[in-house]
Amino acid sequence: MSDSSSPQPSPRPGKPDGGSDAGSLALCGARLADGRAVDVRLGGGRIEAVGTAGALAPQGARVDLSGYLLLPAPAEPHAHCDTALTADAAGPASDSPDDVQRRTTEAALLQLGHGATASRTHVRVGGVRGLRALEAVLKARRSLRGLADLSAVAVPRVLTGVAGADGLAMLRDAVAMGASVVGGCPDLDPDPAGHVEAVLAVAAEHGAPVDLHTDGDDPARLARLAAMAGGLRPGVAIGPCAGMARMPRSVAGRVAEQLAAAEVTVVCLPQGDCAALERYGSRVARPAPVRLLRAAGVRVAAGSGALRDAANPVGRGDPLEAAYLLASLGEATPEAAYEAVSGAARAVQGLPEVRVEAGFPAELLAVRGERIAGVLSLAYSRVVIHRGRVVARTSAVREYCDAAVAVALELPRQSQR
Repeated sequence: MSDSSSPQPSPRPGKPDGGSDAGSLALCGARLADGRAVDVRLGGGRIEAVGTAGALAPQGARVDLSGYLLLPAPAEPHAHCDTALTADAAGPASDSPDDVQRRTTEAALLQLGHGATASRTHVRVGGVRGLRALEAVLKARRSLRGLADLSAVAVPRVLTGVAGADGLAMLRDAVAMGASVVGGCPDLDPDPAGHVEAVLAVAAEHGAPVDLHTDGDDPARLARLAAMAGGLRPGVAIGPCAGMARMPRSVAGRVAEQLAAAEVTVVCLPQGDCAALERYGSRVARPAPVRLLRAAGVRVAAGSGALRDAANPVGRGDPLEAAYLLASLGEATPEAAYEAVSGAARAVQGLPEVRVEAGFPAELLAVRGERIAGVLSLAYSRVVIHRGRVVARTSAVREYCDAAVAVALELPRQSQR
């Protein structure tokens, strides 16, 4: 059995990326989540028109998406590209700038192949590595321009006391160097509240968003964080918050209401808490209580976290797998799970909203299938579109031995005799 043919564009000569000289591209015969079959015309990095299949006037290059579901592209809101792809290293992984840049680039491309046209990666700063890893990640970001968007979160370990003075200075230097998000890891600081206060102060100085890496297992600490973060613009995200799943439900519910009132976004990791090895010695299987958080009004995004590193040696960096796990755990419907890795994941990164409608950014993912539940289960063949052009394709073909198919077909007939 074959997974049909891979969609093939008809590019003009000299345009192997599927874009025409004028930058226009027509996506033909795609199915939308509401069931409509449509043609979509792209131009200038945006969606120019959406019409009934066959109704749009042909122009520019064409991609046949018959049999594919067309969706807003997912985004990766919580990656660790600087440590990605190190699980198989013999001994400690190299943190040389060249190796970090290579791993970051490869990790971002793997995520892009799965459909994530934008990624936010947490990068450790300070200590013996100083700003070297961040500098390498920023170089990778520049090399990926036009293929995928990559933003960096500068994450120091300690920001309080005498030991924290260097970390605080390093954090400010990281923002000046090009880190677009101010991060932190309050769980690793002797003074978690002071750590959060320092992060929020630096973010306010630079008008930068905040992304705190925390297990979120202390209700009082989360309540204080919400009180301090409330109203901060451009916003505060925390994650993975797997510790909230270990709280009594009534306690977690109160915390969720406080986070919602403060407009704090929670970024969960359905594949497992990427910080678990640091604190517990084993990976946490269950993510933050997404259904409870959403019921309280908290915006919840979902990410992949560790990608084949010490925290998760089999991590895939696949947003659709994160959505699949959310749905399979009963934490969200398939549609809500996909929204967590697409619309919510884009919003937490400050990216514009994407809809398959005229005027919206042409950040799209086509997956073979008819409905979201189906593509989360069998998301093999994919076409990824970034800024209006095809930047990645995956085509899967499944074949069965003829003899095996014959036997399989004969068995039901025999049971009916």
